[in-house]
Amino acid sequence: MPPDTPESLETVPVISRAGAPAMESPPSSAAPPETAADEPRVTIVRPTAGWVSLDLRELWEFRELLYFLVWRSIKVRYKQTVLGASWAVLQPFLTMVVFSIFLGRLARVPSDGLPYPLFSYSGLVLWMYFTSALSQASNSLLEHERMLTKVYFPRLLLPLAAVVAGGIDLLLSFPVLIGMMLFYGVAPAGIVWTLPFFVLLAAATALGIGLWLSALNVRYRDVRYTISFMIQLWLFASPIIYSSSIVPKPWRIV
Repeated sequence: MPPDTPESLETVPVISRAGAPAMESPPSSAAPPETAADEPRVTIVRPTAGWVSLDLRELWEFRELLYFLVWRSIKVRYKQTVLGASWAVLQPFLTMVVFSIFLGRLARVPSDGLPYPLFSYSGLVLWMYFTSALSQASNSLLEHERMLTKVYFPRLLLPLAAVVAGGIDLLLSFPVLIGMMLFYGVAPAGIVWTLPFFVLLAAATALGIGLWLSALNVRYRDVRYTISFMIQLWLFASPIIYSSSIVPKPWRIV
């Protein structure tokens, strides 16, 4: 069964190995005969075919499980680390330092009139969230394999929890961006109100691609190696550490 497709539930009587209904044991004085309501039953989970809408009501019923999955993901990520949640700030900041030295100072990559450290960090903050959410969502089904085989819950919760948990790192690294803007004396433009929509777009993209890759990762274990390679290419193919103004106009939409 593809783990990322919606499931339909069906409860049927227990079937014997021969394919016939299980025979009831003869009544005895010690135990009364079983009634129809006491017969053991089993729940079969079957994938639905075709394009179906998400069962949002079922997701809402399991909202507490989503909360605990997000909390567990955050705790496990920084468990037994010396710096803890500081890694959420250090990763984009140190990456910005490296790109500022080699691309901003040595290669003289244009940054549309902004200081290159501020220009690159503003893109890396959102990019680091996207890559972390995508990687965690793509590996979520394999990491929770034992839980998937023991209890039923909407499979969509696992990639969704990975995407939501990555938002905590984004919130931790965003104040550094504000501090850099104050340091360089750069005020936000009026279009800054569109920032939440870009964050939602990054989250939706990470969740959508993560759903496909998580299903493929269950069947083909090569996917986990492909993800890291794809993210590296995606970084340089996107105007994150360089300005989109240097890209020829016919290619900007791509």
